[in-house]
Amino acid sequence: MRKRRRHRPFTTNSHHSLQKFPNLIRNIIPAFPNHIWAADITYIYLEKGFCYLAAIIDVFTRNIRGWSLGTTLEKELPLEALTTALQRGTPQYHHSDQGVQYCSIDYVEKLKSKNIRISMSDKGEPTQNPFAESFFRTLKVEEVYLFEYETIEDARKRVTEFIDIVYTKKRLHSSLGYLPPKEFEDAWQKQNGQLLLKHNNTPIEENELLMVS
Repeated sequence: MRKRRRHRPFTTNSHHSLQKFPNLIRNIIPAFPNHIWAADITYIYLEKGFCYLAAIIDVFTRNIRGWSLGTTLEKELPLEALTTALQRGTPQYHHSDQGVQYCSIDYVEKLKSKNIRISMSDKGEPTQNPFAESFFRTLKVEEVYLFEYETIEDARKRVTEFIDIVYTKKRLHSSLGYLPPKEFEDAWQKQNGQLLLKHNNTPIEENELLMVS
């Protein structure tokens, strides 16, 4: 029996009057953990309907700093992911699309309260946020498309296992020297740990960094 084609939900609404920000990371190469975070939202099909996943990825290490799963696209979804992420560090730059959630007053104020520079892709340019898009593609191909989630609880359990165990600790990245994100970041911190003691408002100079071999 042929499966019925399901509706594909939209996760980005950039048609709003809230303040938008320019793309500040266009010419920046991430050079250390918490240099640049990238945030985005995607959808996951359930047996009846779908849920939404908001995630924040550290661009340099590919580690997922925070994520949240919910049934609506309200601002609370990415705010929960951001709150979790900020318990694990503070980036110099936070990059996202121009979606209404990321431009919301509460989200922007939370970033500003930490002196985080706000960067956004140009309108209608998803290729300007490739790291979050790449993570979502990996998640869907290697996890989501392989299973039928009946409920959001099923999805949360499987996504948690994939992110915490498979993606973070086992999946090799060519951009990380064929190491998984956790191993790469642990090795970098071991070599460059003293630099992480600097105040968040004091940028780390790229020529101070050691490369993980």
